[in-house]
Amino acid sequence: SSAEWWPTLDLGLDGQAQRPETGSGDFARLGAYSGYEIDLWGRIGSRVEAERFRAAATEADYRTARLTLSAEVAATWFRLLTASGQLELVRSQLETNSKILDSLRNRFGAGQGERADLLRQEQLLEASREQLHISEARVQVLRHQLSILVGDSPLQGAFPTGDGLPDLPPLPETGLTADLLQRRPDLRAAFNRLRAADHELAAAVAERYPRISLSASVTTEENDLTDFFDEWVRSLAGNLLLPVVDGGSRRAEVARAEAVRRQQLYAYGQAVLRAVREVEDALVVESRQSLRLQSLQEQVRLSRESYLQLQRQYINGAGNFLDVLTALTNEQGLRRGLLEARLDLMENRINLYRALGGGTGAGELN
Repeated sequence: SSAEWWPTLDLGLDGQAQRPETGSGDFARLGAYSGYEIDLWGRIGSRVEAERFRAAATEADYRTARLTLSAEVAATWFRLLTASGQLELVRSQLETNSKILDSLRNRFGAGQGERADLLRQEQLLEASREQLHISEARVQVLRHQLSILVGDSPLQGAFPTGDGLPDLPPLPETGLTADLLQRRPDLRAAFNRLRAADHELAAAVAERYPRISLSASVTTEENDLTDFFDEWVRSLAGNLLLPVVDGGSRRAEVARAEAVRRQQLYAYGQAVLRAVREVEDALVVESRQSLRLQSLQEQVRLSRESYLQLQRQYINGAGNFLDVLTALTNEQGLRRGLLEARLDLMENRINLYRALGGGTGAGELN
């Protein structure tokens, strides 16, 4: 677009030959032609600025995509760590349930247990095997997803399982709304599109005003090629173009550009409100999720104590195995739920960093 600020220069060569000759049949013309429009009303400048802001918006879109990809890689990585932890937990629970089944078989063989207790434990063992198959499949699927996200083949990607989810750093400083406008690339893209639409409107208004242009040419024309460069004709002209009747097209273009500018203004305002809401939502969810995590940890502790107490009573003949089985199933479910709750907290923190536009210089995840 900025090329319109520069003069144009064209070279032309025309020639023809007629046979049979009727007079002189050879003809040739050589010339250089130049044109330049004076940007009196800023039409060209407005279009150049509009394209400059569009280019800035496109760069911000790229940064938004990069931020989105980074967040998805991090979230998938934490899901893989959680799935690996779930797999280890299920294997441990499967081993525990198998040992309990062996103990029940011994008690049943000694006439100290009931057949129904044995069947219930066998059913729990099969349920643990089912969970094992589900967890193994989930780990493999997440490995494939992570491989694709980092640009590898799903059959070639190899990732260490790690030692579980890391501890969360302190909450980052969210700053003011003005800081958010500077950090988030999607807001910068929306703002640059608004500024581009504003300059497009200015260019549309300038289209209704007169145009002044200059033209110059240097040509030589001869019938005899031997005298081709003897005479040169130079010309310099100025043109004034004033639109008078155009069927209302220019006026309609101004109205269209104004509507687009309003549209971009509303889109930018909506994007700002959505960005503020995403930050506030993430902060609220994190505070409540942290309380939920504490509650689950306490439930796991209580369910463990309850299971051990009921198990002792059953061994001493003062309880029934159904209560023991219920307590064991509840404890194992709570432990799996605790891992999922930690993952939810981690994913919400990722959403918070994403809502803030990435790192803020404080409390960043490494």
